[in-house]
Amino acid sequence: MGRVEGKVAFITGAARGQGRSHALRLAQEGADIIAIDVAEDIPSVTRFYPGATEADLAETVAQVEALDRRIVASKVDVRDYDALKGALDTGVAELGHVDIVSANAGIFLHSDKTHEVSDSDWDDVLDINLKGVWHTVKAAIPHLIAQGTGGSIVLTSSTAGIKGTPNVAPYTASKHGVVGLMKTLALELAEHNIRVNSIHPTGVATDMILNETTFKLFLPDEEHPTREQAAPVFQSTNALPVPWVEPIDISNALLFLASDEARYVTGLELKVDAGYTTK
Repeated sequence: MGRVEGKVAFITGAARGQGRSHALRLAQEGADIIAIDVAEDIPSVTRFYPGATEADLAETVAQVEALDRRIVASKVDVRDYDALKGALDTGVAELGHVDIVSANAGIFLHSDKTHEVSDSDWDDVLDINLKGVWHTVKAAIPHLIAQGTGGSIVLTSSTAGIKGTPNVAPYTASKHGVVGLMKTLALELAEHNIRVNSIHPTGVATDMILNETTFKLFLPDEEHPTREQAAPVFQSTNALPVPWVEPIDISNALLFLASDEARYVTGLELKVDAGYTTK
């Protein structure tokens, strides 16, 4: 028996990166998957890194199916509540229930001082990283309550949800907001045996940070900084001697919180940060 055998997990931002890793790790341990992703470029983001694609989402589907698990995948923007709810309802109708919610979808914009951030950038980050998380749980909670079997909701925050981070005010504000939402939901849903926690990664080796514009945050004097140049600077921000962690490291934390091993864990800010927030 896998650690989440027979459960169904609803994962946002599942086309690549952490979201795909979460889907595969939970599938390896016996879960079926309801996966969504915007699977297209977001204009404010593409000046930093390209968006996921429909081909990326199809690859997630193929990899989950290769593990002999079922998956229902949809191209959905978390900002569109009706479409999000529709995709989840369709997945629940096909797979029978939902037990695990991973509100993972998010974007990362940077490089401006707080007073220089445009309204459109602020709105995109808050609408996806915070309102999108709220939409995700808003759609899932009625299913979890009606089933009467409890459940686990895991919200992806960040080390930026614990401490201030210069030049990324919208992201930092959104990730702090996720923590407030998590703590409120943990209290509201405890009577239904629904646990709510947040995960706080340091930098994760995905397209979101492994790009030239993010490297320039740490190496502003380099015209075209490389991954090799950036790694030592990233490492200097962590206590452990690593520049960043891998998606599987976050997925393993999610698996624990989703499993019955964490049956009495709720309201927790689980840091997978290589000691970043202790420095």
